[in-house]
Amino acid sequence: MPETSGPTMLCEVDVIAVLVTLGPQAPLVFLRRHNTLPSGPLDAKRDSLQRGFQQWAEKLTDCVSINAMEQLYTFADQTEEGTARRLISISYLAISRDLSSRQSFLGSFYDYFPWEDRRTGDTNSGLDLLIDRLLTWAHPYPEKLARVRHYFGLHESEWDDEKALDRYELLWEAGLVGESAPEKPSPFSGLAMAHDHRRILATALSRLRSKVRYSAMIFEFLPMLFTLNQLQHAMETITGRPVHKSNFRRLVLNQKLLEETGRFDDSAPGRPARFYRFCQKRDMSCYLSGANLPLEKK
Repeated sequence: MPETSGPTMLCEVDVIAVLVTLGPQAPLVFLRRHNTLPSGPLDAKRDSLQRGFQQWAEKLTDCVSINAMEQLYTFADQTEEGTARRLISISYLAISRDLSSRQSFLGSFYDYFPWEDRRTGDTNSGLDLLIDRLLTWAHPYPEKLARVRHYFGLHESEWDDEKALDRYELLWEAGLVGESAPEKPSPFSGLAMAHDHRRILATALSRLRSKVRYSAMIFEFLPMLFTLNQLQHAMETITGRPVHKSNFRRLVLNQKLLEETGRFDDSAPGRPARFYRFCQKRDMSCYLSGANLPLEKK
């Protein structure tokens, strides 16, 4: 007798958008309400998933254009226990300069990950409380204790701002974020998000921080003409840490990443700052790591 096959697996495909722009003090993300990333079903009629996403995202936000985009994360879950239906979610990271006009729909990354902003000492008290809770949780377990020290830059370890996802997952495991312990909100744990959207946002933050160091992505956040101060501010805002001003400028100028425009910014008092533009032919040779200032250790 022929073998009977099991039930056919039915898949539903959803697209999740992480649409990012640069605000004055933080990278900003486009949200539906305060806790949900925009998402929608995949349009199977599109001949290209990426082109279909871009058209959907531009219509969603009313922005003129998306400057850069890439697939971020894909995962699959059963929609209901015991069924043959599976939800596949594909998230995309997209960058636009045009989202700033829709401030009512934008949320700061640092409202969801306040421990990731290390630019000043203003957040140290909250970070200390969070680390104390983590150390108490991890103390009986050497492996967990080593992870806390490694990801939060304690003792001999250095703070690696690209490990934003690892820090979030460690806090989730310890029950110190709203998604893992909603009945006991912890101090300084940031705003919670629906579903697993804060984990997706943490993935995006890690990706952004890596890409602005080893690619030309940082220039996608800037206007066509910008000053060196604007470039440095963008780097510090995204990485959440200060950089050494003269070392950073030396890194940028020695790589010939910029072209002089002959124009100056005279909007501020004092000596006018020179306007530059990104040199497109240097797109594949951009390296902006190595100019970080050391962070204060706990």
